[in-house]
Amino acid sequence: MASKVDMVRAATKLLVMVVFLGSLMIWTVTPTNTFRLIWLPKIRTQLNSTYFGLQGPTILIYTFPILFMAVLGCIYLHLVKKKPMVVKGPLGIVSSIELGFFTMFIALLVWSLCTYIHNSFATITPKSAAEDGEQVWEAKLDSTALRLGLVGNICLVFLFFPVARGSSLLPLFGLTSEASIKYHIWLGHLVMTFFTAHGIAYIVYWVATNNISRMVEWSKTGISNLAGEVALLAGLAMWATTIPRIRRKFFELFFYTHYLYIIFMLFFVLHVGISYACIMLPGFYLFLVDRYLRFLQSRTCVRLVSARVLPCDTIELNFSKTPGLKYNPTSILFVNVPSISKMQWHPFTITSNSNLEPEKLSVMIKTEGSWSKKLHQMLSSSNPIDRLQVSIEGPYGPTSTHFLRYDTLVMVSGGSGITPLSL
Repeated sequence: MASKVDMVRAATKLLVMVVFLGSLMIWTVTPTNTFRLIWLPKIRTQLNSTYFGLQGPTILIYTFPILFMAVLGCIYLHLVKKKPMVVKGPLGIVSSIELGFFTMFIALLVWSLCTYIHNSFATITPKSAAEDGEQVWEAKLDSTALRLGLVGNICLVFLFFPVARGSSLLPLFGLTSEASIKYHIWLGHLVMTFFTAHGIAYIVYWVATNNISRMVEWSKTGISNLAGEVALLAGLAMWATTIPRIRRKFFELFFYTHYLYIIFMLFFVLHVGISYACIMLPGFYLFLVDRYLRFLQSRTCVRLVSARVLPCDTIELNFSKTPGLKYNPTSILFVNVPSISKMQWHPFTITSNSNLEPEKLSVMIKTEGSWSKKLHQMLSSSNPIDRLQVSIEGPYGPTSTHFLRYDTLVMVSGGSGITPLSL
């Protein structure tokens, strides 16, 4: 029986790698004239279906492989045996898989930008520019602005994968949701850098060609410029609040401003059209599914066994849990107190041990920000509340205890995060 499971697991992982390499090849050839002029028309001819319409080829080429890998990932993770992760190597805490993905992604961006610009510039001549009533540099600026947007779209495709906490794709490649947040941050910077350059280049082009009125153009078909500008403004607002000093000092501003992603994505779709928007559908779709499942989990209020105000402005919350719920050390739990804010969820390191305390789950909260200060005031008030309604989401954490492989450990923590290390 075990050998059959091993065979299915190996076959599933092999199929995932084949689909991944095929998808990578598609992204590599997308900027080329061969794909645009030969392959894509043939695919569109074969998929001339009333069910999918114009977005049929896009769904098949860009969406289906990712969703198929996600399904295979669920099967693989269900069959895989839990084992320590191998982290010992010349790269330290950065795995070879992460470095490989990073290298391939940067190479893809450079290749795509260079190929797009090279192919477009090859068709621009003084004669072709004059026929359009433009100078050569104006035609090249127009072409460059468009290509910057196309490369920005590649970054947008992968933007939502790292923030889908329950996704099967991240652990399939040896990544965790909390360790992948940095990739969401980096991708966000790249998205806004390319899209801002895309917008500025077009504004300069419209001014140079006396077509500034095109800024407020909203076409019923094709590209809608005004929709793109609204999306860009929403993105710039989110980008501005990610500045480290602003994010740390005004976290609530950063938190609520990030809900502008709804406006950003809506007007992005209106800007490029539904057919082209299907390119970034996989990551956003997995994010929405993950967000919906987390919403269902968070709707149920858990039983708060006790809440204590400890010295040094620290709060301890103890929740009841089923003995079957297991988690590894350094796992985190997202906590929401509706009486303070129905929208704010804050992560805290779990301080209890599921093996030693099978029916209790505890977190320590250091009073620092406005949310934790309000919670401290509620619990330490001279007129304490009879019942505190709390919702939780998680736990999330490492799938293995790889640190048990070593004889000597160096533990670094800060604030209330030191609590589980001292137990």
